[in-house]
Amino acid sequence: MKNVSTSLALAMVLVSTTAANAADQALIDAAMAEGQVVWYTSLIQDQAVRPMVAAFEAKYPGITVEAVTGKSTDLLLRITDEVKANSLRADVHHGGGAAQTLIAQGMVAEFVPDSAAAYPDDLKDPAGLWTAHVVNFLVPAYNTDLVDEADAPKSYDDLLDPKWQGQIAWAASMTQGGPPGFIGTVLGTMGQEEGMAYLTKLSEQRIINVPANQRVTLDQVIAGEYPIALCTFSHHAEISAAQGAPVKWIALEPMVTNTVDPIFLLAGGPNPNAGKLFIDFVISDEGQQVLADAEYIPANPAFRVGGVDASPAAFTLSPSEVGSHLNDWIKVYDELFK
Repeated sequence: MKNVSTSLALAMVLVSTTAANAADQALIDAAMAEGQVVWYTSLIQDQAVRPMVAAFEAKYPGITVEAVTGKSTDLLLRITDEVKANSLRADVHHGGGAAQTLIAQGMVAEFVPDSAAAYPDDLKDPAGLWTAHVVNFLVPAYNTDLVDEADAPKSYDDLLDPKWQGQIAWAASMTQGGPPGFIGTVLGTMGQEEGMAYLTKLSEQRIINVPANQRVTLDQVIAGEYPIALCTFSHHAEISAAQGAPVKWIALEPMVTNTVDPIFLLAGGPNPNAGKLFIDFVISDEGQQVLADAEYIPANPAFRVGGVDASPAAFTLSPSEVGSHLNDWIKVYDELFK
């Protein structure tokens, strides 16, 4: 993926919108008085977390960021345990599945950052409970040493070719970015009856369940353990390919899956004003630039250059869709693929 900072047009966007992204002084003063924000995040630490922390602390000296990193499922459990013990430490969290779980439990505070004013409606919660900070495109990826480009599957039906039986892997992660997200896309695009018929046929391919996350599964494809993986993140393959790895992602037709990764303020966190200021920064041009430089796909469309945006249409799995149907999709996975 091209580095956004090299785009002259985008530089013009940055100049023209800086004023619109300035945080309210009263919020800054209140955040300064708190002096700290605690951010629970599953973003990659060296790649995105540390640069984001450094950029925020440089802009707002006197406010420190404590970033607690880990798997999304582990962080969600940690938050719910802290709330039960009346000892919530986190101010800010993110993630589609986590958002709806926490919203349902009344654990997300309403906050609409000023910097989100220009964001499209599908990247903001109608009730003001979250704003997207990155998006993830879930795509298959293959080892180019093991699979010729001409032979790589180009469509959902191609995945049913008998030659791929026992050759396809995916991360056994019960999140929107794992098999449940793929199942949700199939059912959402094909309809319940046709989608279930397709998934039943796909289950006959004996897909390998890898007990790891999407990044590790992709690394195993790169190492040659599996020719193809489903449900990988497009930007991970691009990062590895740029470093010389034998990997390429596929814009599976008729569409790829777009999962919205929202950032939100936790209700009852110890530093609500610093939490709001941090979210505003992440959503602002400066924060989106940090994510773009880290090779994530920024939520703000103005910061996306090349990559998956040139692929066929994307089916969006919104946080509300995930929250409503994730357990149903997991049930399908248990019945067909576990």
